[in-house]
Amino acid sequence: MKCIIDRRAQFSASHRYWLPELSEEENIAKFGACSRYPGHGHNYVLYVSMAGELDEYGMVLNLSDVKHIIKREVTSQLDFSYLNEAWQDFQETLPTTENIARVIWQRLAPHLPLVRIQLFEHPELWAEYYGNSMEAYLTISTHFSAAHRLARPDLSYETNCEIYGKCARPNGHGHNYHLEVTIKGEIDPRTGMIADLVAFQKVVDDYVVEPFDHTFLNKDIPYFEQVVPTAENIAVHIRDLLQDPIRQIGAQLYKVKLIESPNNSCEVYGTDLETPSASLQKREPALAQV
Repeated sequence: MKCIIDRRAQFSASHRYWLPELSEEENIAKFGACSRYPGHGHNYVLYVSMAGELDEYGMVLNLSDVKHIIKREVTSQLDFSYLNEAWQDFQETLPTTENIARVIWQRLAPHLPLVRIQLFEHPELWAEYYGNSMEAYLTISTHFSAAHRLARPDLSYETNCEIYGKCARPNGHGHNYHLEVTIKGEIDPRTGMIADLVAFQKVVDDYVVEPFDHTFLNKDIPYFEQVVPTAENIAVHIRDLLQDPIRQIGAQLYKVKLIESPNNSCEVYGTDLETPSASLQKREPALAQV
């Protein structure tokens, strides 16, 4: 039986977004505060996912061996380093989160049966890499607070209560929604980016967070005047709002995940081809094999 296992590691490092072929003004215009000398730092958290058959001892790999490989090949070299100079790869392509994940894959792939590298720059920004050339995924996490009522306008109050329970009460109720938006694209061979992060954040803020925050969704968002604002419908609407703006910044919307509460969440994908089953089969076949 095949299983996927994960190993967590971490390192602290600094980096700077600066291209010597550009002028100071051009670097500032392109990278903003990230171009400042001598750089800035992060506490990176790394998750290494590996797949394999269970051995006679009930393990895919000995995690002690995995720990030492990750330390030898990655964290001992990057911890407390200036990333731009730590590895030659980062002199050719800037050490963005997505590019660091890609290069870590290259360092570990000869030693471990990788299926995914996930790298958190901080809790609200992370990248994923699956070994597909220069293709990578970048996720930002944000939040908004809103109220809603679950009730179909064509049904009676009694019927709505039978379907939606307490959520159908006339005055509604509220949530602190957490939103994760994932894009995918090709890593630029020089900047290391799949899209401009500031532009990505602005799209999510402008099209979702600002319009939705501190609203009563049924009354303040025209779409939900006739559509019940379940978590699923909210996620679908957010996906539809973001598709074109994400495309305009040079990336593709991959996934929207909406967390309504610690107990309830849903996710929708950018296209019909990116369903959970298709996605896992394409990049993580070990999940489906027994």
